[in-house]
Amino acid sequence: MNERARHWQYDELPGVDLLRARYVRKTFVRHTHENFVIAAIADGVEVFHHGGGDQYAGAGALALVNPDTPHTGRAGVPEGWRYGAVYPSAEVVREIAAETTSLRGTPGFVSPVVDDPYAGGLVHQVLRAADEGNALAADTLLRVAVTRLLRLNGGPLPRRQVRTAGARIAARARGVLEERMAHPPTLEQLAADLGTSPFALLRAFRGVYGMPPHAWLTDARVRRARRLLDTGTAPSEVALAVGFTDQPHLNRHFSRMVGVPPGAYQRERKNVQDLR
Repeated sequence: MNERARHWQYDELPGVDLLRARYVRKTFVRHTHENFVIAAIADGVEVFHHGGGDQYAGAGALALVNPDTPHTGRAGVPEGWRYGAVYPSAEVVREIAAETTSLRGTPGFVSPVVDDPYAGGLVHQVLRAADEGNALAADTLLRVAVTRLLRLNGGPLPRRQVRTAGARIAARARGVLEERMAHPPTLEQLAADLGTSPFALLRAFRGVYGMPPHAWLTDARVRRARRLLDTGTAPSEVALAVGFTDQPHLNRHFSRMVGVPPGAYQRERKNVQDLR
């Protein structure tokens, strides 16, 4: 089976990314999203590591990932998996939750997999409406889907505590890596600058962010690359700006986290800008 994917935006659904894909051999490395992930499995099985264990989502189920939550992705059966996904921002979900649920604080999903073919069907209808340019239907169906999933599986997201000394060091390390993304220090240099040992820093960072500093940095580079691509910056320039050695280096990591290469990603963004 051929793999295919389309990652795009619909101008009438601000703050929401859209994806339709079939993957067979595709493997998503450990990464995070700034937005929520609401992925409706149409065929096959997706396996993703989340919260310390493998999660399985088959046809009729939804894979649900909260923002900034490390996870992976791969096929759970030889024929792979086909799915449609919406990626609403935290602001969009918060607005819907405040209007249609009793959830307070920052809302999120409790379980990473929910077996609900009806909600899955709503997600596929959102994508279909966006394809057809039916703004009223796309907006309505998205709100109904998010409301249903929050009522079935919603709860307040826990606040990340930065009270311990290790957590404070991890937060400082993250700040350094964000500032020096294109030319980061080694683990030993970073630890020395923060007055700790490399192993202590590694342990603290993993404890707070769910991945070691080098993996977090790659994830952050891809996030920043997406923002630069959205502004129209050429992929070759983006690669150097975020610290990759060249465009093929960007292509490899971008595809393993976003699901499509940066050129295809940017073309869809350009289409939206042209429509605007």
